[in-house]
Amino acid sequence: MKLITAIIQPDKLDVVREALFAAEITRITVSRVTGHGRQAAEGEIYRSEIVVPNLIPKVRIDIACNDKFVSIAVDAIIKAAKHGEGKIGDGKIFITHLEECIRIRTGDRGSDAI
Repeated sequence: MKLITAIIQPDKLDVVREALFAAEITRITVSRVTGHGRQAAEGEIYRSEIVVPNLIPKVRIDIACNDKFVSIAVDAIIKAAKHGEGKIGDGKIFITHLEECIRIRTGDRGSDAI
């Protein structure tokens, strides 16, 4: 089992969600987050001074899946989240080992719970 975490641009959320649904990945969690990497924030003028915001709005998508769906989900995210040929700030994908998953309602564990 793996946990896929994708940080993407907010304007790509609907496209990524539709791409995941088309790939039969329907169980996702979406959060609004802020942060920055290499992407430079645009400065704004405030009281005659240029102020650069520290954090940029992003969207975080978490997907817990069985190993056979990892490459399917990752490929769908990459294709849908990229702006044209790609630009700084398109996002990142992290894949981590998911040690355990438990469905609260039934008590199912492991792959059955996903």
